[in-house]
Amino acid sequence: MKKLLAVAAAALSLSAALSPTVHAQSVADGSREHPLRVLLIPADGGTESGTKADYAPVFNAITRTTGLNFDLKVGQSYGAVVEGMCNQLADIAFFGPVSYVQAHKRGCAQLLAVGVEKGASVYYAGMFAKANAPIAGIKDVKGKRVAFGDVNSASSFTFQVAMLLDAGMDPAKDLGAIRMTGSHASSLAALVQDQVDVASLSFDSYEKAVKQGAVDPKAMKVIARSMAIPYPPLALNSKLPEPLKARLKDAFQTVNKAPGVTPDMIRGYGGSKIDGYDTKFSEDEFNVAAEKLGLLTDELKGRILAKAAER
Repeated sequence: MKKLLAVAAAALSLSAALSPTVHAQSVADGSREHPLRVLLIPADGGTESGTKADYAPVFNAITRTTGLNFDLKVGQSYGAVVEGMCNQLADIAFFGPVSYVQAHKRGCAQLLAVGVEKGASVYYAGMFAKANAPIAGIKDVKGKRVAFGDVNSASSFTFQVAMLLDAGMDPAKDLGAIRMTGSHASSLAALVQDQVDVASLSFDSYEKAVKQGAVDPKAMKVIARSMAIPYPPLALNSKLPEPLKARLKDAFQTVNKAPGVTPDMIRGYGGSKIDGYDTKFSEDEFNVAAEKLGLLTDELKGRILAKAAER
C-alpha cells in the first residue's frame, strides 16, 4: 500500500500545476500555456535528463510540423507511468511492451506509434556476462547472481524470466542471488562492477552503453537472446479527443518526411536514430508480450522480489 501511495504521489506531482478541468478544456490545441503532457518510462539509467534527451528531438519535430507543444516528464518507475496514464495525468506515454499491455488492458491507453528501424519494429532482450566467466548459455545461469531491471520491464525482466522458465529453472529457487536494479543501465553497471554474474537488459541499451564508453564489448559476452519483441510504443490516453488522436497519428506517420525535419531528429528507444514511426502497427503484435507476462504470476513475482530483498 505504501508503494502504491508513493507511485500515486509521484504521478500527481507531474501535473500539480494543471487542474484536470483546465487541461480538458485546452488539451485539443496543445498550447504553450497547457502543452500535452508526455510521460516516459525510465528505460535507460533512469535519469530524467538522459531519458528526456532521447525523446525530445522527435517531439520537437512534431511541434515543428503541427504547432502542438509538449511537456516531457520521466516517471520514477514503469509502474508510475502506467498509473499516471490511467489516472489521467498524462496525454501521451512512452511504454515498454509489457507496461503498455498493462495500461491497455485497463482501458486507459491505445497505440499511437512504434519506431521503425531497418524496416522492422522489433527489439531484443538479452542476458550478458563477463567474457571470461564460466557461463556459456542460459542453463549455466543456475546458481549465479543475476541483475534484473524493473519488474514491469519487458526487456530487463519479463522476457529474461520467461527464458529461465523455458530452460526449466525457477528463478526464485535456482538463482544464487537476485538484484532488482530498476533500470537497464544499472543492471549492466552491476555486472561491470562484479556485483553480479549476469545482467538482464535490452540489446538497444547494451549498444547504447558501448557507444557511450560505459562498457568494453570485448569484456562481455551474450548468454541469451530473446525472441523478437514488439518495439516499445508511444501511446495515447484513451480519453483524448478523437480529432486530436488523429492529428497526432498523422503527424508521427509522416514526421520523417516533413519539411525542416532532419534525420537526426527522428529518434526512438534509447535515443537511437530510426527510420520513422508506424501508426498503423497492429495491437495484435503485442500479444507476445501479453503471453510472456502471463507466465509471470503474482506469486512468482512475489517470490522473486522476496529473494531480491535478501541480503
